[in-house]
Amino acid sequence: MKDLLFGTAGIPWSAKSGDTMGGIKEVKKLGLGSMELEFVRSINIRESKTPEVKTAAEKENIVLSAHGPYWVNLNAQKRETLEASRRWVLQSGRTAALCGAWSICFHAAYYMKQPHGSVYGQVKKELEAAVKQLRGEGLSIWIRPELGGKMSQFGGLEEIVRISAETEGVMPCIDFAHQHARSMGKHNSYNDWSADLALVEKHLGREGLENMHIHAAGIEYGMSGERNHVNLNDCKLNYTDLVQAWKDYKIKGVVISESPNIEEDALLLQKTYNELK
Repeated sequence: MKDLLFGTAGIPWSAKSGDTMGGIKEVKKLGLGSMELEFVRSINIRESKTPEVKTAAEKENIVLSAHGPYWVNLNAQKRETLEASRRWVLQSGRTAALCGAWSICFHAAYYMKQPHGSVYGQVKKELEAAVKQLRGEGLSIWIRPELGGKMSQFGGLEEIVRISAETEGVMPCIDFAHQHARSMGKHNSYNDWSADLALVEKHLGREGLENMHIHAAGIEYGMSGERNHVNLNDCKLNYTDLVQAWKDYKIKGVVISESPNIEEDALLLQKTYNELK
């Protein structure tokens, strides 16, 4: 990636057309640079429509990413659930790649009260298999386990950075709101955000910092972590210091707003970034 681009998780609310092509055009009109295809509840773009989506994104110079289904659990104990999770990862990755998306993220697994080390090994095996399958089909897209917002979810920052360093075709998706919630609000200063980026650089080098898929939003949390997303100005997440850390570490990639007011907070983060020294 050549720059840090800001965008929306899905079609902006202000789009006159509720389809993906209309969303891409609205993102461009708003002055943003990226849009995330939301496959969280269903993979809602037919294969026959993917060339049209790809052409629209290329015409408007919008970088696409994607978010896979919420139902994925690559550590599922039931065989049918594990097999379904594999299908969801592959189908969403395949559809996103055909749309020209650069990256797809998803919540990879739950710990299921198992030792974290054994869950790590299971998730790594499944990610390797997914990358191999998609590459075998001639599809090139980054596969990204997301930093989980709940303590029951696989995906602490150290886990997703380590698994990315050890697995070809895998990079982390860092949700900084989830990082804040996972610490029950304690992780919230410039030094905290800088330490996150330093960890990425230590294990993934400048490539990691220049190939970032980020989620940002306001968030509410409890003892078990994330409860729900809110708008940035309706919570205590210190987004100004977060954006300053992005700027100081000269990161590149995409920042996707997952706040309820998706385009407003995407524009707020972009404005904050452009105005900081």
